[in-house]
Order: sequence, then structure tokens, then C-alpha cells
Amino acid sequence: MEILKKSDFYYDLPQELIAQDPLEDRSSSRLLKLDKQTGEIRHHSFKEVPDFLRPGDCLVLNDTKVIPARLIGKKEDTGGTVEVLLLKRRENDHFETLVKPGKKARPGARLVFGDGLLKAEILDILEEGNRLIRFEYEGIFEEVLDALGEMPLPPYITHKLQDKNRYQTVYAKYEGSAAAPTAGLHFTPGLLAQIEEMGVNLAYVTLHVGLGTFRPVKAENVLEHHMHTEFYQVTKEAADCINRTKEAGGRVICVGTTSCRTIESAADDAGIVKPGCGDTDIFIYPGYQFKVLDGLITNFHLPESTLIMLVSALAGRKQVLQAYKEAVNEKYRFFSFGDAMIIL
Repeated sequence: MEILKKSDFYYDLPQELIAQDPLEDRSSSRLLKLDKQTGEIRHHSFKEVPDFLRPGDCLVLNDTKVIPARLIGKKEDTGGTVEVLLLKRRENDHFETLVKPGKKARPGARLVFGDGLLKAEILDILEEGNRLIRFEYEGIFEEVLDALGEMPLPPYITHKLQDKNRYQTVYAKYEGSAAAPTAGLHFTPGLLAQIEEMGVNLAYVTLHVGLGTFRPVKAENVLEHHMHTEFYQVTKEAADCINRTKEAGGRVICVGTTSCRTIESAADDAGIVKPGCGDTDIFIYPGYQFKVLDGLITNFHLPESTLIMLVSALAGRKQVLQAYKEAVNEKYRFFSFGDAMIIL
């Protein structure tokens, strides 16, 4: 088998094509349609998504909710500024976090946020330099976090987000993500209602997106990349809906790479999706045989990222890079607040 190189997934992206702000109307973004068999590319508006769906299809959506996971505080002893990013909740008030600056964030260090409304102690240094932190507060943690925390926008977005809800899908339900499942940001309640009225099934699964999503692939040999783990949950209702669709000959189309990773993790070798929850570190790259997925709605991803590798596994590396090249030429908007593509 040929070695997959990180550089095989590189494309040239002008800085000005990185979308800094969400569009006024979620569904007015552009949509590039890529035929995974022929490589044919067409240009549409996201509002036209229903045109590509058929009665009996199943649209799988990730209903995770982003928490305002970015906290700016001070070190209790020196008053130095510190930034804490919540990655994963452990038991009770223990969180796995990313702390900047990391050098001084040693076990025993105490941190203060919002004039003492929230305090924390660093307990341990974990793999990859993450810190285990215990929080102290009065009342309900989620309410304290909502008052003090900011949305953890990706590093390539430099503008301040005016409305927190614009980094949430309209169907976000279960709190726990450090990043939004961005393909879902284009949907409006009206568009989802229109799709359901057509006879398309909607299945909601949950995968709490970690910041590892943005972690660059460092190894030149792709197979040496270590994937982070993320918590997922598939209800019996969602599993039944997906399995019934497959049995009846319908297509399973995932909204976002997170929904895709969820159902591929939850499926057995025969492609039957099992209800349940767990942690997944599934890494999908060219050569992967999809067990459930037939189509994908997704945003445009960073060069050399695990996400562009996943898309390439579905539609072929050369075809995907050609589509990206055309999107650049056509001045599509890229990344989290950018335009979308549908691969069928």
C-alpha cells in the first residue's frame, strides 16, 4: 500500500477567503455539488439542498451544543493573565483543559476568573501538555460558565463574534462541544421542515467535538497521526431510523464530518448502527470502506487536515483537490463560517 503523505492533501488558500463572520441568513451560503463517482462539479445555493435529497433518504445531524469554553482569568499569586480552554469534562468538577501560557501552569497553581466567581486549581499535567483542572464555584456551573466564558472560535477566526448563537446549530441540544459541527450552521428551522415534509427522515446523533479537530497533522506519514478521542451517543431511535433507511434502499447522508464519524464508529462490520455511547478516535482517510455513509454535507476544511482526508476517503483525493481548486477560483468562503459542499 502506498504511503499517504500529509503533503498529498495540501492546497493553496488565499488568506482573504477565510470567512471571518457568519452570513446574515444561515442558508444563503453557497453550495458546491461534487459527484463522488464522476468528479463533476456544480455550483448552487445552500437553499437548494432539498433538490439533492429524495423521499426515504435519512439526514444525520449532530445535536451537540458548544459551551462557552474559553475562560480568561488570572493566576492567584502573580496576577498574570491566563487563558483556559475546556476540552472535556471528567467526573464532578474536573476538566481536561488547554492552558496558555502553559509553562507556568504547574500542578498546585491556582487561577481566578470573574472577580472570584469561579476559581480553579491545576491538578495534573496530561498527555500532549493538557492540564487537569478542578473548578470551585457557588451555584450551577453551566450558569457561571455562561456568564464568564466566550465561544472557543477556531484560531483562524480573528473577528469577535457578535451573537453567541451564530456558532450553534439551530438544533443544538446537548452541551459538551469545544467547537461547532459547522456543516450544520447553514440549516434554518424552515429548511429542516421543508426537508422533512419531502419524506426525508432526520436522525439526531451526538458527538462532542474536541479541539483536536483543529490539531494539525504533524507526521508526514499520515498513518502516524494520533487521533484525539471524542464522546459520542447514538439513541435507539436514531439507530433504528438509519438502519430502516438502509434496509429500504434509501441513502444515509451525514451533515458534517462529526455525524459521519459517529455513525461509522457505532456501526458493526455489517453496517448495522448500534445504539449506545462511547469514546471514538476513528481516523478516516483514503482507503477506508464506509459502512453506513452514502453522502456528506460538509464545509471546506484546512489544507493537510484530518477532515480533508475524510472527505477524500469518500470522493477520492484528486477529485476533492480539484473541487477545492475550483472553489478557490470561484472565491468561495472557507472554514467554519464559510460555504458548504455536498458529496453524493
